[in-house]
Amino acid sequence: MGTQAENAPGAPAGRGVASVERASDVLFCLAGGNPRRGVTEIASELGISKAVVHRILTSLVQRDLVALDAGTRLYSLGPAVLELAAAYRSQLDVRALALDTMRDLVRATDETSTLSILHNGRRVYVDQVTPNREVRMTVEIGSSFPLHAGASSKAFLAWLPADERRRHVEAPLAALTEATIVNPSELRRELDRIREQGFAVSLGERQPGAGSVAAPLLDDQLRPVAVLSLCGPLQRFKSEVAAAAAELVAAAKALSRKLGAPPERE
Repeated sequence: MGTQAENAPGAPAGRGVASVERASDVLFCLAGGNPRRGVTEIASELGISKAVVHRILTSLVQRDLVALDAGTRLYSLGPAVLELAAAYRSQLDVRALALDTMRDLVRATDETSTLSILHNGRRVYVDQVTPNREVRMTVEIGSSFPLHAGASSKAFLAWLPADERRRHVEAPLAALTEATIVNPSELRRELDRIREQGFAVSLGERQPGAGSVAAPLLDDQLRPVAVLSLCGPLQRFKSEVAAAAAELVAAAKALSRKLGAPPERE
C-alpha cells in the first residue's frame, strides 16, 4: 500500500514499512470504539495528517478492506475483512493454539488443564496437560459427556445460542453423580451465574471426587469454539477454585481474542 513513489524500485524500505504500519493503524482504529469515522477523527486519533489518512483510506476502499458511506463520508470496515478473518479461522488448530497456554496454566496452578470441543451435541476431551505430582487428575481423550454435567460442559452450554441452550436444558437431564444438576430451573439459574462470572465450577458433578473450573474460548460471534479447564482431586481443589478461576479466565480471554472475540469494554 502507499503511493507509487513509496513502492517504486529503489525507494527506501523504511517508507514502505511505515505505509503498512499506518494502514494497519487505520484498520485497528476503525475496529475499535466508534465503527464509523471520518477522516478528521481518524487523523486526530492517530496523530497523522488528514491527507495521509485520506490516501490510506482510498487505497483500503479500493481493496474492500474499508467501506465509504457516500452520503455521510464516514468510513467503516469493509467486506474483505471478513474474508481475511474467515481464512484465519479456517487455518486455526485450536489444540495447537491452546497448548502453550495449557502448559502455562499447569505451571501456575500445579493442576491438570484440559481442552474440550463440541461434537454431535456433546462435549469431547481433545487434549490435556498434567502436572508433575503424584496425586493428579487425568481425563480420557475422546470421551464425551452431556452438556449439563461438569464445569467444561456447563461452560459450553452457558454460551450456546438461546435456542440451542433451551433444547439441552429441556431435555431429560440424567444424574451422573449425586451432585449433578438435573432440575431445569436450577440449571438455568446456574447458567446465568456462569455467564455473569465468566466461568463454571463443578465439585463432583460429573465425576465423584473431582473438582474443576472451566471457561469458554469464544469466536467473533461470542460462540464457544472450545472450553479450557483446570481440574484436580476434589478435597484439594475446593480450596483452589478462586485462584484457579482467575488464572483460567485470563487465559481464556487471551485465547478468545486470537479466535476473533472482541475486546471487553468497560
